[in-house]
Amino acid sequence: MKLSVNIKELWLRSSTEEKELLHDINFTLEEKNVYTILGKNGSGKSTLIKSLSGLNDINTCFIKGEIAVDNINTVTASTDELLYLRKEKIKYVFQDPANSFDPLRKLDYYFRRFKLDHIKAQELLSYLFLPSLKELGGMYPYELSGGMAQRLSFVIAVLMNPELLILDEPTSGIDPAIANLFLIKIREFANKEKRTVLLVTQDINFAESVGGYTAHISAGTLSSFVESTEYFNSDSMLFNKNRDLL
Repeated sequence: MKLSVNIKELWLRSSTEEKELLHDINFTLEEKNVYTILGKNGSGKSTLIKSLSGLNDINTCFIKGEIAVDNINTVTASTDELLYLRKEKIKYVFQDPANSFDPLRKLDYYFRRFKLDHIKAQELLSYLFLPSLKELGGMYPYELSGGMAQRLSFVIAVLMNPELLILDEPTSGIDPAIANLFLIKIREFANKEKRTVLLVTQDINFAESVGGYTAHISAGTLSSFVESTEYFNSDSMLFNKNRDLL
């Protein structure tokens, strides 16, 4: 899958005001790569990645430009086209993964609904120090900690094997040891044919360790993606000597 983004302007509208959040966003994602976007809270990272499959509220978010996923422009796509992309091409792991689960359904519903390979599921659950599939399947989402929900969302997304895996602040609810396990699986996933990973984060160390290509959002626009080794040794970095985002 090839994804090309050309957003001239992205506006947010409320009942009291209109605000231009992003402008002049241009990039292309190629398969078998990891792409990382750095940026502070409120910089527009999450809004940007949601726009890739039309997840933003069309009544409050307005885009002038084009977002091409293969032959579909998600800015003007029909509901059926967007549902196709979300089902067949793109999977997200959001920063608040607990809200991605239906609180009234036990967790085995998701493994049955998506017809996930139970052997591979158990291997990945064990790898990330989660309960067994049998034990986990009998639980409700509210019984998970934030870190468990984040790991489980990651497991389900990886097992669904999308062409584009999008991770929103993947280390926000996990400790450094689990973050290192995520790194390994992210690289493995991105190494497959026709697979790409896009992540947004404030975690500078994680961004540097995952490799691939890095860019940053600042003043409402996105820098060019460059190889991470070059990015973290250049003057274009978006952080100071204490590794705090600017």
